[in-house]
Amino acid sequence: MRQVTPIFKREFVGYFRTPVAYVFLVMFLLISVALAFSRFGGFFKAGIAGMDAYFGFFPWLYLFIVPSVGMRLWSEEKRSGTAELLFTLPVTTLEAVIGKFLAGWAFLSLAVLLSFPMALTIGYLGSPDWGVVATSYLGAILMAGGYLGVCSLTSALTKNQVISFVISIGVCAVLVFLGYSGFTGFLEGFLPVGVSDAISNFSFITHFSPMVKGIVDAKDVVFFLSLMGFTLFLNVVALER
Repeated sequence: MRQVTPIFKREFVGYFRTPVAYVFLVMFLLISVALAFSRFGGFFKAGIAGMDAYFGFFPWLYLFIVPSVGMRLWSEEKRSGTAELLFTLPVTTLEAVIGKFLAGWAFLSLAVLLSFPMALTIGYLGSPDWGVVATSYLGAILMAGGYLGVCSLTSALTKNQVISFVISIGVCAVLVFLGYSGFTGFLEGFLPVGVSDAISNFSFITHFSPMVKGIVDAKDVVFFLSLMGFTLFLNVVALER
């Protein structure tokens, strides 16, 4: 795994070689804050010094934000032919996949952490539970990794970034709606409760919501890490074939 670090550095620095990365970071922060302060988010109406209103939109915001980052991970490499050049170097497919994934995940994590002025704002306005704030950030970063794992896989399956973007949105949308209360209620109409609950356990929302409330359960952390591991394994298989 010696080549993971050089690939990580190459990819991560590559994000900032064009203005696109800076535009992405600014737009992510503006949209996420706007949603929190909108009438749908109700940041001020809640009357609570917490970031529930801010992080509550993340599963939906990630549907478009993360695929925009993940779609280029492999599609662009395959389209331009640099993927073949990459694998002529002394680097394994696994090292390349992990290095590129970690770079994308670090970039998304940076975008999440740059929202720290929101945390400072609630600290100024009230007395928040900083433990809950920390678990919310942890959940947001883990969920970003889960989304990116899916997007990296779809990117490895096509040379077209637009196709990768659309497929990523579709797959991630399914993994969001599986935990939506309305969808779960629909399943319970013709499936046993245990089966519908089992299906909802594959949703991002099911495992992210407890963290926003300050609950860090091992099964939630394992879910996101397992999803990342499984999608990266399929990513390697897709590239080698």
